[in-house]
Amino acid sequence: MEQYKFTAEEIKETLKNWPAIVGKYSKANTGKAVLQIITSFGPFIALWVAMYYSLRVSYWLTLALAFINAFFLVRIFIIQHDCGHRSFFKNQTLNHIVGYVSSFFSTIPYKYWARVHDFHHAHCGQLETRDIGDINTLTAEEFKALSPMGRFKYRVYRLPVVTFLIAPIHYMLVNNRFPLVRFKSWKGIRTSQTINNLAIVGVILFFGWLIGWKVFFLVQTPIVVFFFIVAIWFFYVQHQHEHNYKEWKADWEYLMAAIKGSSFYKLPRLVHWLTGNIGYHHIHHLSSGIPSYNLVRCSKENPVLNQFVTKVTFWESLSYMRHKLWDEKEQRMISFKEFYQREKRQQVAA
Repeated sequence: MEQYKFTAEEIKETLKNWPAIVGKYSKANTGKAVLQIITSFGPFIALWVAMYYSLRVSYWLTLALAFINAFFLVRIFIIQHDCGHRSFFKNQTLNHIVGYVSSFFSTIPYKYWARVHDFHHAHCGQLETRDIGDINTLTAEEFKALSPMGRFKYRVYRLPVVTFLIAPIHYMLVNNRFPLVRFKSWKGIRTSQTINNLAIVGVILFFGWLIGWKVFFLVQTPIVVFFFIVAIWFFYVQHQHEHNYKEWKADWEYLMAAIKGSSFYKLPRLVHWLTGNIGYHHIHHLSSGIPSYNLVRCSKENPVLNQFVTKVTFWESLSYMRHKLWDEKEQRMISFKEFYQREKRQQVAA
């Protein structure tokens, strides 16, 4: 039986002791953390060197290696992500050091992104703040109220080429460089973002000087672009499934947002490993204190956590590209085609 056929009351009753279930997995393990660092940074650097020498053979070979290396950059970013959640090491100084070092590889400023991501966890599925740390999604009623030009702009924004190619590049060059999220208490975080970005620029300048600008950008640019595309795709799949959870703050519930608002991306074991187990996203949203290296064990030892979640394979997830609007009445994502068919029927009936 699919998770969306269960009522909210059944889900909350079955998972009423979820804090006790996930609590024992929220313990950092230094050995596992160090192993994850070695198996992430080591292959990334080795492949980077291989890409450098592949330029003498064929740039197509360089691009193929870049695509593979993008997944090791995903692993590095997941380390940064865990450090931002303060879960990767027990020692918080180590978390901050490794998080900052990881940011030089991912090009994503450590503290600023971590704070925005913490906000996402605390408000995931709240319609009032859907544009912070998430892919902005209009409700069907909001889209209906737009002018023809407004509808056109939103439809362009939700084109696959924009969502999965242009948006990742924009996110890399704009969202992470400028403090677009500006809460009053975030002045120190915005300063940290600027300093972190300057440090990233410093690293780029050094390597550009060391091996030559053309060579550096021919190697580094495709890795980072592929990385952002993969990252945005995963984020999309994990929060844009059909039977989702989106509520206004007054009716929003944390447990329901984690279980119904996040998906379980069922992928081959190797892909889970390459992506730092982030496919177990419902468990991650239940407790961001669980380091990525404990997510699989938590899932396998507690099948009840997977009972109500939307499970999706890669091929099934491709259909999610049609999900464009949130239908508040039916509590599910719908396509533009479905919206216009309904609108036409309503106009005929009127």
